[in-house]
Amino acid sequence: MRKVLLVSVLIASLSGCATNSPYGNYSAAPAAYDKTMASDTVAHLVTMYPPALTRWNIMQPTNDAYGTALVALLRGRGYSVSEYAPEGDKKAQPATQAAFKPGVDLHYVVDSLAPAVDLYRVTVVVAGQPISRAYTPQKNGTVAAAGSWARKE
Repeated sequence: MRKVLLVSVLIASLSGCATNSPYGNYSAAPAAYDKTMASDTVAHLVTMYPPALTRWNIMQPTNDAYGTALVALLRGRGYSVSEYAPEGDKKAQPATQAAFKPGVDLHYVVDSLAPAVDLYRVTVVVAGQPISRAYTPQKNGTVAAAGSWARKE
């Protein structure tokens, strides 16, 4: 009964909008957890956006373990990925290329619900729509999904 209540509370909290907070990886999760969560994120994105037909515009720096794994896995699945570059770092581009930026914007937030609950949460904001999933650490040193993906409509 407690697990059902915990999952219900978790799903209700996951439906909150993550667009008001800064994006990035705010968890202290081991790199192996980040890679597993990134792999699961890409597997879910494949069900919604076809590879080879979708270009992702990563709208934040990806210098953390989750972001690095996410970009590599997206490219490995056949997606075109435009990585984040601050305005000052962009090289001079032809006017037509700079004005036309096709693709789907993608942000992410990885955080932990500790100390209240030993859970990690991944929220991916795709074209302004947040999609979240929670993960629980396992005793064998891995992380497993704690429920389904929750999407705010």
